[in-house]
Amino acid sequence: MSNTVILGTGIVGLSTAYYLSQSSKTPPSSIHLVDTSPKLFFCASGLAGGFLAADWFAPSVAPLGALSFRLHKELADQNNGRKTWGFSLSTGTSLSQDSEAAVGGSGEDFLRNGTSRAQAAGSRPPMDSAGPLWLRKTDGGSLEVISRDNSTAQIDPLRFCEFLLDQCVRRGVKLHQPARAISVSKDENNQLNGIRISKDGIETEVPCTRIIITAGAWSPKIFATLFPKATTRIPIASLAGHSLLLKNPFYKGDAAETCHAVFATDTLGFSPELFSRIGGEIYIAGLNSTQIALPDVATEVDIIPEAIKQLKDCATAMMGDPEDGKGLEVMREALCFRPVTSSGRPIVSRVPDEKLGAGFKTRGGADGGVFVAAGHGAWGISQAPGTGLCMAELVEGLQTSANISTLALP
Repeated sequence: MSNTVILGTGIVGLSTAYYLSQSSKTPPSSIHLVDTSPKLFFCASGLAGGFLAADWFAPSVAPLGALSFRLHKELADQNNGRKTWGFSLSTGTSLSQDSEAAVGGSGEDFLRNGTSRAQAAGSRPPMDSAGPLWLRKTDGGSLEVISRDNSTAQIDPLRFCEFLLDQCVRRGVKLHQPARAISVSKDENNQLNGIRISKDGIETEVPCTRIIITAGAWSPKIFATLFPKATTRIPIASLAGHSLLLKNPFYKGDAAETCHAVFATDTLGFSPELFSRIGGEIYIAGLNSTQIALPDVATEVDIIPEAIKQLKDCATAMMGDPEDGKGLEVMREALCFRPVTSSGRPIVSRVPDEKLGAGFKTRGGADGGVFVAAGHGAWGISQAPGTGLCMAELVEGLQTSANISTLALP
């Protein structure tokens, strides 16, 4: 069996390696994870909110979303996920500052438009809610529970990624980091037979017949680097987003604490999202921009102080002053880049040989191929396990556990 090289060690790449390494057809030692960042999970996979939903998706993505939610729960049940990575069922809530505002829409376009993700919940009947203790109520506003029973959950994505990586390495999966893929090679039949990677200034050739690109917003650049004569481009753009991780001022160490996800309509110029996590943390984000350029490496980010101030002002307005009067305690400031597509659908697909350019070929069926799994937008954490399982099945020529026919490369 030839090697499989996975380019990108975020949550999607790790989920793919996790499920592929469980297969009897692919020895774990033949799987290679490659990542350019000197610090893993220093982008969307580690710095995201960690909100999970079972059924907030458009029909094209609904099977993948439902499968992923089930897998998230299975992994948590099997591995003490509540303690290990903060898995907990959550309550999804829509907060409207204007009682006349309505919730609706497909949920595919909220990220670019700056509107509330609560649109993705659709038009299900709302239920009144008192809301979490830490949320300040406003006169004239309305708070509505929009998640069905057991249909939303919360994790700490950083700890979940660390769990997946640990499992993969324990099984024998090889990690190359920081390392960069610089070119691919082919045999006398023009078929893919290797990839050249550079690490610490030293170039090495890794024989392989299968390449899986799971590098999020960096996926188009990696594909273009490896296949420079391809006329096809991976249609994924980057969307920058700042976030804060705060200490929950009302947290009392309650072992039975409940997680809440609050999606607000326009507050201080944007639609904030707040997620309370196990252990007394609150994550706030929603301040996104298409104007911040994607850095060459995930760690080379420059946080914009004005954006952080806007998030802090919003948190103060929505959460109120802590009981001790010391102000909100910030545990982390971050900027990361989400991979987005114009359709709102991720790409989970084999790349047809004719799209590789220059007559480049791959072995047929389960023996080879170039694959892409990226472009999940705000749903990468939620949809990662299903994406990883389906990609592992796709690579091995098996029927996928969810219908991903609409997620093919355009």
